[in-house]
Amino acid sequence: MKAMVDPDTCIGCGLCCGLCDAVFRMNDEGKAEAYQAADEIHQSDVQEAINTCPVSAIRWEE
Repeated sequence: MKAMVDPDTCIGCGLCCGLCDAVFRMNDEGKAEAYQAADEIHQSDVQEAINTCPVSAIRWEE
């Protein structure tokens, strides 16, 4: 599954990167991005990032 971070909503707190750096990283603009799909091992970590994002900037993409 693929996660998506809305760059207009992201505040660059880095929480998602701390929870799952296998999927999320900070880009040159200081915003988070999902740079690769979540495999089965990391799906629960991505869901935790979705649930805890302070501005709800992360969602699953179909």
